[in-house]
Amino acid sequence: MSAPLCFRVEPSEAGRIDKIIAARFPAAPRAEIVRLFRRGSVRVAGAVAAKGRRARPNELVELAEAPPTRDDLIPSPEGAPAVTFVYEDDDVLALSKPAGVPSHPLRAGENNTAANAVVARAPVTAGVGRDPREAGLIHRLDTGTSGLLVAAKHDRAWGALRRALSTEAAEKTYLAVVRGELSDRGVADTPLAQRGGVARVDPRRGLGARTEWEILARAGDCALVRCVARTGRMHQVRAHLAHAGAPIVGDARYGGAEGRAIGLIDHFLHAQSMRAPHPAPGAPPLDLFAPLPADRQRALEALGLPPPPAPARR
Repeated sequence: MSAPLCFRVEPSEAGRIDKIIAARFPAAPRAEIVRLFRRGSVRVAGAVAAKGRRARPNELVELAEAPPTRDDLIPSPEGAPAVTFVYEDDDVLALSKPAGVPSHPLRAGENNTAANAVVARAPVTAGVGRDPREAGLIHRLDTGTSGLLVAAKHDRAWGALRRALSTEAAEKTYLAVVRGELSDRGVADTPLAQRGGVARVDPRRGLGARTEWEILARAGDCALVRCVARTGRMHQVRAHLAHAGAPIVGDARYGGAEGRAIGLIDHFLHAQSMRAPHPAPGAPPLDLFAPLPADRQRALEALGLPPPPAPARR
């Protein structure tokens, strides 16, 4: 039987309201309880409560919604969008997602994400990793970014691949179309800090980040750029290119030019490839590739840019 959404604080449990709710909903992940407070879904004595608020005996606690359990957060295979699977073995699954599809659900019951497609293809991924919403995904792509996503089929593989991503043992390449002045080759290594869902250059408080780029083709004031991300900060490539004076076309958040006229539903950024050690001992390294989707190819044609060459395979 689930705990009620409205209850009075017992004398034995009086104290911080977040700890009271965690005790009453023991199957709910801590992060989901924190999200209740962020959404203003917890009231104590009629007022919206912060998670550190101390509740006294007999005070009335009201929850607008029950925090989901870990099992509630596992993506459903029934809500799978159309994606292209590009690699699979006993440990790893890789796919290419289109722009407009989120990497994973934000809340229980949300569908049409890449994680839904992963669970539909490989049910063993359900619950793999630190966050049950991610279905073993070892990294994320922004909703507007197309391309390669990699999932692990079990926790050992997930841990090994995550460790590789945290070092230069893994290499990820991206394709971007930018507008502005950009040198043929360059490196951006300015630290980035996340504030309000945006990555900002912050040499004092930011985290280390490194993006290398090379221009593959130019047409007018636009350029097709291949970027190598040596680190994995949020919006890293988008923020670094914008800071270099050449924001990605369609990326309004970072000052990019409008992209709807060439058929973009969001910014032109495509996760093209990943090289990383295979999580299975003795197995050859992973060398994964996601070809450019048709809508991205049409956008290049509209700008007078040629299709990109595939990265050299090892």
